[in-house]
Amino acid sequence: MVEFSDIEDARARLAGSVRTTPCDAAEALSTHTGARVILKLENLQVTGSFKARGAGNKLEKLGTAERARGVVCASAGNHAQGVAYHAARLGIAATIVMPVGTPLIKVARTQAFGAEVVLAGENYDDAYEEALRIERERGALYVHAYDDDAIIAGQGTVGLEIAAQVPDVDVLVVPVGGGGLISGTALALKTLVPGVRVVGVQVASLPSMKAALEAGKPVKLPPTRTLAEGIALRKAGERCVPLVQRYVDDIVLVEDEDIARAILHLLEQQKTVAEGAGAAGVAALLADKVSGLAGKRVVALVCGGNIDVSVLSRIIERGLVESGRLGRLEVTIPDRPGGLAEMLGEVARQRGNVVEVQHERAFARGTFGTVVVQVVVETRGHEHVRDIVGALEKKGYGSARVLAQ
Repeated sequence: MVEFSDIEDARARLAGSVRTTPCDAAEALSTHTGARVILKLENLQVTGSFKARGAGNKLEKLGTAERARGVVCASAGNHAQGVAYHAARLGIAATIVMPVGTPLIKVARTQAFGAEVVLAGENYDDAYEEALRIERERGALYVHAYDDDAIIAGQGTVGLEIAAQVPDVDVLVVPVGGGGLISGTALALKTLVPGVRVVGVQVASLPSMKAALEAGKPVKLPPTRTLAEGIALRKAGERCVPLVQRYVDDIVLVEDEDIARAILHLLEQQKTVAEGAGAAGVAALLADKVSGLAGKRVVALVCGGNIDVSVLSRIIERGLVESGRLGRLEVTIPDRPGGLAEMLGEVARQRGNVVEVQHERAFARGTFGTVVVQVVVETRGHEHVRDIVGALEKKGYGSARVLAQ
C-alpha cells in the first residue's frame, strides 16, 4: 500500500517536469454554497490534467532495461497524454491504446507528443484488452492508468500542494474514476491536515467506487456512455479501494446534466475550461450534493480540461437554452408581403436578437392566409423571453408561444 513517504518521494522526482497548479477563489460558487470555495486548477497542468503526475512518477522510476522495452497503456485520453509527454521527455517509446470514440483533441495531443496511437474498442475495457495484447506481443511494459502504487503516489502530490496553498482547508471535493487521484490526494492531505473531510464525486450512471465500497471490493459494472468519459470506469482499482476506505469520508453522485451546467459555470464565472470528468466536483457543489459546507473552506479539484470543442459548443448552446438566453418561439403571422418583416421588427424593438428563422408554407399548420414561423432568439433570460411574447401578443400575434427556453 502507498505510504506518505512515497508521495514525498514522487514530489522530488517530479520537480521541474510538472507544474504546481494554482488555487483560484470561486466567488459565485462561494455565494451559492455559503462556503469559501477554492478551485485547484489541474486543468492547467502541462498535459491538461492531473494524469501527468502519476505517469511522470511511474516512468521516472523505470530502470534502463525497462525503458528500453518501451511502454504501452490504455486510456480515454488524459493518462495517454501524461504517458506520451513523459515518454518523449525521457526517450521511451510509447504506444497508447484509446477507445474509438475518444475526443479528437485527446488523440491529436497524444500524437503530438510523439506516441503511437492505436484506436480500438468502444470503451476503456476494450482498449485495455488491446493494450495487454500489445504488451504480450512486443514485450513492452504496461503502465496502468490508476491501479499502480507509483501512479497513486504521483497523483498524491496534488494533496501536498493543496496543504501548502490552503493549509486551513476543511473539505476537499475530488472527481473519482478508478480511484488513483482521490487515493493519493486524500492520503497526502489527511496526513498533513488530519481534520479535513474528503468527498469523492462520481457520475451516477457508473459509480464504480461507490459500488466497491458497498461490496467491500471492486465490482465490475455494466458499460454506459456519459459526458464524463474520463471517470467512466467500470471497475475501481484494487490498490485504490483500501485507501479510499481509510481516507475518504463520502462518495456522492452527479448526473450528466449537472456536469454540463458545471462546465458552463466554469467557463462563464471562472474563465476556465474543464472537461466532463474535470468538472464533476464543481457539479456536486452546484447541485448541492455535498452537505454541511456553510462557513467552511472548501477546495474542489478541476482535474482536467481536455474537452472536444464540438462537445463544448453543444454544452454552451444547451446551457443558453436552459438559462433562457436562447429561446425558440412559434408565431402565426399574416401570409402577405411584409408580414414576416413586421413580426421580426417587433422582436428587434424588444431587444431580442434573431439567430434563426423557419418559415414554411407547405407543412405549416393554421388557416389559409396565415403561416406559422419558428424563431430562435438570443435574449437576456426567461423574463426577457416572456416580455417578447407579451409584446407580440399586444401587436396582434395572439398565437405567439414559447416552444423551448
